[in-house]
Amino acid sequence: MLGVKVEPIGLPRRVFAEAVGTGLLVTVVVGSGIAAQRLSPSDTGIQLFENSTATAFGLTVLILMFGPVSGAHFNPVVTIADWLLGRRHQTGISGAHVGLYLVAQIVGGIAGAVLANAMFDLPAVQVSTTHRASTGHAIGEIVATAGLVALIFLLARAGRQALSAAAVGAYIGAAYWFTSSTSFATPAVTIGRVFTDTFAGIAAASMPLYIGAQILGAARRSRPRRCPPSRHRSGRRRCGRAPSVH
Repeated sequence: MLGVKVEPIGLPRRVFAEAVGTGLLVTVVVGSGIAAQRLSPSDTGIQLFENSTATAFGLTVLILMFGPVSGAHFNPVVTIADWLLGRRHQTGISGAHVGLYLVAQIVGGIAGAVLANAMFDLPAVQVSTTHRASTGHAIGEIVATAGLVALIFLLARAGRQALSAAAVGAYIGAAYWFTSSTSFATPAVTIGRVFTDTFAGIAAASMPLYIGAQILGAARRSRPRRCPPSRHRSGRRRCGRAPSVH
């Protein structure tokens, strides 16, 4: 997900990879939620365990698959944070490409929900009636998204990009349980989940609160840091470069 050079790969292929990867992620989330409801109809705890386990493993695999192509953002706030933090050193995604990534992620997320619905013989196009808007849910999304963005960019800054797939998958799997919102943590997936009236769905009326909280959480962790006053003998400031999400 991080530190993988994708510049030689054409933009259309990268954008397509973001759409497919985000779509498959939503398919994993929604499809495993439907399966969990059918396999464990009377135990919500087991349903959440089944859903979170499938999502953690599925996300890890998708990052490994699409990371070398597009950077495997699957998340508008990660894409925007990559652009903002990489502007000074030109290590992140180009500003001209941000909009294309965002559109691909959102369209892919919606298509992923439709695919999951169809796989389980449900009406392909649905609108969720599951309301999730509350102060606690908003705080949960701020925490989940801030933690996700911090994890991604701290791994990149430390040069440990090879751990990104497993670390991000594990974090999201854990955040299902330690956040009140079950860790949506991405606007594209949130929008996609509006289009399924199943276990993983979220009502359209709840979506703005979640997306606002996600943006706030990402902003808290992606502000460019200033270099501290130098204590090095040369007098030069030693400030780490902004990490690339590629």
